[in-house]
This record gives sequence, C-alpha cells and structure tokens, in this order.
Amino acid sequence: MFESLTQKFGSIFSRLTGKGRITEKNVADACEEVRMALLEADVNFRVARDFVKRVREAAVGEEVLRGVDAAQQFVKIVHDELVDLLGPEDATIQFSPSGPTVIVMAGLQGSGKTTTSAKLAVRLRKEGRNPMLVAADVQRPAAVEQLKVLGAQVNVPVHSEEGASPPDICARALVAAKLQGCDVIILDTAGRLHIDEELMEELVEVVRRVRPQEILLVCDAMTGQDAVNSAREFNERLEISGVVLTKLDGDARGGGALSVKAVTGKRIKFAGVGEKMADLEPFHPERMAGRILGMGDVVSLVEKAQETIDQEEALKMQERLLSAQFSLEDLLNQFRQIKKMGSLSDILGMIPGLGAQFAGANIDDSELGRFEAMISSMTRDERSHPEVIDASRRRRIAAGSGSTTNDVGVLLKQYREMKRMFAGKGRFAEMLQGVIPGMGALGGRKQKKATDRRQKMREQRKKRRKKRRRH
Repeated sequence: MFESLTQKFGSIFSRLTGKGRITEKNVADACEEVRMALLEADVNFRVARDFVKRVREAAVGEEVLRGVDAAQQFVKIVHDELVDLLGPEDATIQFSPSGPTVIVMAGLQGSGKTTTSAKLAVRLRKEGRNPMLVAADVQRPAAVEQLKVLGAQVNVPVHSEEGASPPDICARALVAAKLQGCDVIILDTAGRLHIDEELMEELVEVVRRVRPQEILLVCDAMTGQDAVNSAREFNERLEISGVVLTKLDGDARGGGALSVKAVTGKRIKFAGVGEKMADLEPFHPERMAGRILGMGDVVSLVEKAQETIDQEEALKMQERLLSAQFSLEDLLNQFRQIKKMGSLSDILGMIPGLGAQFAGANIDDSELGRFEAMISSMTRDERSHPEVIDASRRRRIAAGSGSTTNDVGVLLKQYREMKRMFAGKGRFAEMLQGVIPGMGALGGRKQKKATDRRQKMREQRKKRRKKRRRH
C-alpha cells in the first residue's frame, strides 16, 4: 500500500546520512520533501501541513546525541509523529452488559462492508463470541445472497428478510439473535454515497431503532481523499465509534489511510490486509509506521508465522536446515507455509532492512506456484537426492509442470545456494529466531556445540605440541 511513500522517505533519509547533526537548514529541506511526498501519496493537505509542522518543531528542538547522525535522528522523529498521527492503538469492541451487542457496519459503496462483516464475525468467534450476520443491504443486487454465502463459508448464521425495510430487518434481528443464543449481531448496511440524503436518513433510522454499541465506518484505503471526505460526513451524521481500513494490501498511494484518523478524530480499530476470511487484523499504529519507513514489522511477521506454521514440523525443519539435510521436499513444504502467511511482498516488507529495499518491487507470487509445480513433478527419490536429476529428468519434470528445462535448472541452482547458506551458518538461525519457533535456541545449541568442539580440538593440539617439545 505505501510502497511509493516508503521509497520517497528512504530517499529523503539517505540524503541526511553522514551529516553530523540536525540543523535548521537540513531540517527545513527534509521537511519540505516530506510534505511533497505526503501530498503525492494523496494525504489530506491539512493533515500533511500539520504533520510537517510537528516534525519540524520536534527536529529543531531535538538534542544532538553523540554518535547518532542526522538521518537516524530524523527517522526517529518522523516515526514518532507517524505513530501519533495513526494512533493510539485501540482494537476493542464495546460489548453490551445485557442482551446482544450490536455492531453497525457503514460506509460507501464498494468499500468492502459485506466481506469485512464476515471477517469480523470470524474474529469475534475466535474470541469466544457467538455472532450473527444481518443482511440489511437491500439496495445492491445479490448483496443478501453474498452475505449468506459468506455466512455458510465461515459457519455463522445470517438473518435476512424479503421485502422488509432495513430498519425493520435490523430491529427484528435483535429478537432472532436472542432466540438463537447469539451475543453479537453485525449489521451489513447498504453502501451509500455521503451525499445520498435518503439513504443516510435510512441509516440514521437503523441506528435509532437498534441503539448499537459500535458504529464502524468501513473505508477503502485505496480511494484516497474520497475515504477521508466520506468519513467526515458519516461521523457528523452518526458519531462513528471507529474505523476499519480495507484493502491495505492494495497498490494505491494510501493517503486516505494516513488521513482518516486525523480528520475524524476516531481511532482505526481494524485493517483488512488480504482476501482470506482471517485477514482482518487489529490496527497497530507503531507497526504501520515502521513499515511505511521501511523499518519492517517483525512482531506481525512472528504472529503470522505462529498462526500458520506447525511448531513440531518447524523444529524438525530446523534440524535438517542446520545439519545440511535440507531436501527439495523440505523446500516444497516451506513454499506452502509461506503461501499461507500471505504475499511475498507483504512478508518481505515486514523484515527490517528489506521494507524500503523491496518497496515498489513487482514481486510475482506465482513464482512460488511454479516452483511448487516443478517439485511436485519430481519423484520422491529426486526430491530427496536432487543430484540424480540429469538432462533427461529435467525434460520430464519441465513437461509435467508446464515449465522449461531452464526453469528447472534455476530451481535446482537456488536450492543448492539455499542449502549452502544454511548449512552450519549460525547467522541464519539468528535471523529466523522467533519466526520459526525455537530456531534461535536451536541455532544457539548448534553453535555452542561447534564452539565446544573447536575449543576441545585446540586444547588437544596444545597438548600434542607440549608433548612433542618434551621429547
């Protein structure tokens, strides 16, 4: 989402690198570039102006730290101001002490309310709640059917009625939720333009009838200033309680995502980061600021890994990695684990030092699929012993996977390089510590054993030399 902004910030910071200290001159130049970068990313101009003003004031008043150059200090200041702009962190839902909790999902047409409603239901069920989805969008063709399909997919009941008005549907859904023992109802209301007075009045009536605990405004992060303008209008009419940003995995400039909290004063509670039903996450301002500045997001990477990687299998993998027994079968399993975690560009953006490096890069996730197809076309013996793959076998593997013999050669070359890098290299164990549970500890044990062996060998050599001297 913020690739272009990440690139521009990286360029700004690089020009400050090597300068001994922050001065009013280099702060003024850097701040002007930051302002232009924000405006080009479609950030609201008032938000950009106020943000740069705060950065300039903080930078000019910053005490010069010994051993820290201007770029490092300026990055820290911009990071802190971004966290303040996006935060504070708050993914809480206000639950009703008695009766079902009512959550109204509001937003513009096409913002992703229906899918987000289902994603939120999945998230609440994981937390021990018993949600019900309510099809209150009678405007969009097939909206009710879409919610029913999603409800069946995630095993959440859906309340719908034919020929009734949205306020009546929502009011009767409260009764249905009590009868079915549901403690949360999520109202998927019709998408509307903020200038559509009739539909806005209908939404106001829904809120009056059901008295919701939460009114969440669903904003498409790819719509830029439209998201900001709609957020302002909805908030003035409904007093929204929080914002859900959708499509943060898109490739737009993302200025609306940076502006919406500042314009409405309402906290961003959740973020949609993919198409899967599990891809609704609490919004973490500090993590997002780190990713925007190319600093990575290790915490989110670890959380994704812990959700998708089988720990017992990971421990076995560690043993094979560090003992040079890594096979193509293992590589195939790793490809499948990575695909579960999300897109390659998203994962690389979470790794410190790689976020800015890969910002804007066109990383094709289908490459993993191609590699997976090639390995799947190999026999079990070929996966375990790739050295037996000769020209004839390459042609057979290529034909079976819809690729070329050159593609198969590239895969085998990358496998050999990966195996060589991992074998006995404690540094890679340190890099993966936390991402693959236990990797750091295992790497530490392996390194300790190797160190102990070397120490023992040195002592033995010393003893032999002493013995020779005596004779």
